[in-house]
Amino acid sequence: MIYIYNDYGGTHTTAIAAAYHLREITQSERKLTKEEILNVNYFNKLTKDDSGKIIFHGIDENGDSVYTIGRKSSKLVIPALKDLSLLLQSKHHFQEKIIFSNTSPTVPFVMSIGGFFSRGLKIDFIGVPLLIMGAKQCCNNIFQLVENTKRTGKSSNEGKVIILDNEIYK
Repeated sequence: MIYIYNDYGGTHTTAIAAAYHLREITQSERKLTKEEILNVNYFNKLTKDDSGKIIFHGIDENGDSVYTIGRKSSKLVIPALKDLSLLLQSKHHFQEKIIFSNTSPTVPFVMSIGGFFSRGLKIDFIGVPLLIMGAKQCCNNIFQLVENTKRTGKSSNEGKVIILDNEIYK
């Protein structure tokens, strides 16, 4: 199975989702610390040149691959990737199930502002503290999203390519 977490920039909630999925960070009743957040692979590291790139994060405990992608504001990226995946599955007998999971609904306003300052304007001394504040606010929602994504991947018989919009996390 292949999991692909996606959102606007691909460097904040998607990176945290991948880290939870791979158990690089673990959930507990507490919020993530600043150090845990800043040590997440790719957190606040990607640039606009990385948009649209599918980034490999690792293999989970079940042998499934975990990726992320920043799709910017395009609503066409994920449907196009779904169509490409279905084409590859039918033409080349590629049988791997693919789950696209949207992390955007977990993004709090403060994280959007932090991302704009840090990634957009390159003003990290304003953006990074806001990103950390936002990550602490949404870490539980991201964890729940990841758990739901994994459950859906294991239990769903909907087809070989599944898109999770995750609107329940708004």
